[in-house]
Amino acid sequence: MTLEELKTPYDPNWCPGCGNFGIWTAEKNAAVKEGWDNTNTTIVAGIGCHGHIVNFIKLTSFEGLHGRAIPVASGIKFANNRLNVLVHVGDGDCFGEGGNHFIHACRRNHDLTVILHDNSLYALTAGQTSPATPKGMKTKSSPKGSTDDPVFPMALAITSGATFVARAYSGDIEQLTQLIIEANKHKGFAFIDVLQPCITFNKICTSNFYKENTYYLDESYDPTDKQAALLKAQEFGEKKIPLGIFYKEERPTVESAFPQISQVSLVDQDPDLSGLDDLFKKYI
Repeated sequence: MTLEELKTPYDPNWCPGCGNFGIWTAEKNAAVKEGWDNTNTTIVAGIGCHGHIVNFIKLTSFEGLHGRAIPVASGIKFANNRLNVLVHVGDGDCFGEGGNHFIHACRRNHDLTVILHDNSLYALTAGQTSPATPKGMKTKSSPKGSTDDPVFPMALAITSGATFVARAYSGDIEQLTQLIIEANKHKGFAFIDVLQPCITFNKICTSNFYKENTYYLDESYDPTDKQAALLKAQEFGEKKIPLGIFYKEERPTVESAFPQISQVSLVDQDPDLSGLDDLFKKYI
């Protein structure tokens, strides 16, 4: 796999300076390094600016309904558990319409890599508040400032049962590339919260804001300590935004619990249709 082979006929149409460019580049770099192609990898996306990524990487892709990327990805993984399944979601898409799907996929430990494009608002529909919008932030839907406390994506992932939880900044493409690779290698629900600027609508969480206020977890940090991870997951503010792998544990995936696919993927099995005629006769 080469970068040239990942090109599509379409150029990205995101706003110049959008954090999606960094995520797009990091995923392509990861694909080249790991040999991801149309025989072994699928991308699933929700609805939002992030969802356009399926048009700009030449890998088998599916764009789901708003907030429904995770259940679509779960179905793909059950059908062919050999695939690398990378799921792109937005903070509004994932935690608004799709909040229930996120929580239960974490709880069941689906073997997916979920990449959150986190710009703290709904960007595609003109900059309304999302569940991740900071309290007090002025948006199109909250001209006097949001009155709601925000969701902490990292803390929600950890408490819901995700077994790999990390955070990156979209401008650090090298670190994000490596995190995507590590998350995909992890067996279980892997979640990466990617902080990204929305240069059109979010005038608070800018590139300069993230450059000035993020820091990397040091080598002494223990990602197996769940309590420490939860404390770190709730740090957010001036000089207080940690990046790196917050939490990691080994736990059986939901796919491994099904004997029907434990040895042979569903797509490689011949369906047993015996008895269907008798079943259908009951409904005639």
